[in-house]
Amino acid sequence: MFDLTSLTPYLGDLAAGARLTALACLLALAGSLALGVAAGLMRTAASPLGRRCAEVYVDVFRNVPFIVQLFFLFYGLPEIGVQLSALTTGVLALSLAGGAFASDVVRAGILAIEPGVLEAARVSGLPRLAVLRRIVLPIALRSAVRPLGAVFVNLVLTSSILSAITLNELTGSAKIVAADTYQPFEVYALLLVLYAAMTWLVSVSAGVLHRRLNRSRG
Repeated sequence: MFDLTSLTPYLGDLAAGARLTALACLLALAGSLALGVAAGLMRTAASPLGRRCAEVYVDVFRNVPFIVQLFFLFYGLPEIGVQLSALTTGVLALSLAGGAFASDVVRAGILAIEPGVLEAARVSGLPRLAVLRRIVLPIALRSAVRPLGAVFVNLVLTSSILSAITLNELTGSAKIVAADTYQPFEVYALLLVLYAAMTWLVSVSAGVLHRRLNRSRG
């Protein structure tokens, strides 16, 4: 029989796991956005070396299973003297993987900018860095908000794999509660609802931000 009342003593554990998931995702969101912007700019740069380096990064982290990346960072790096905590490893892995996908969105946003806009910026005598900061990135990111929202939703979903490196985020906490209560159906049903709520919040936030940034465009 479906009974959630017996899970009441464990709600604190699940809440702690949810907070850890939120922290990891927020940090990874910032990291993946920074890496996505950097790689997106490099993929549209004039330098062949910069473009090639960015393409290699994107190909590696987009085409290798996330759990392999995660295990390499958590179990492989200590073999060469690099020891990272589970949380740091999780945030780094999510940032690297998310940045690879975000770079596609940023690159598409940059390529969608009308050539006349960039030509006018060059004619005005603005330094290249100022053109990137004041014109290219604002326009590209404004049109990329919704696709980036989808990338960040996937980031939240992927964060559930972090339990594989002993990080007791939401999924890890749920596994422990299910083992203690012998109620996997109720626990994982609740987990479904919690992840659906988190991804819905990200999607709605991306939609609101998109409408605000594009209000002037009608």
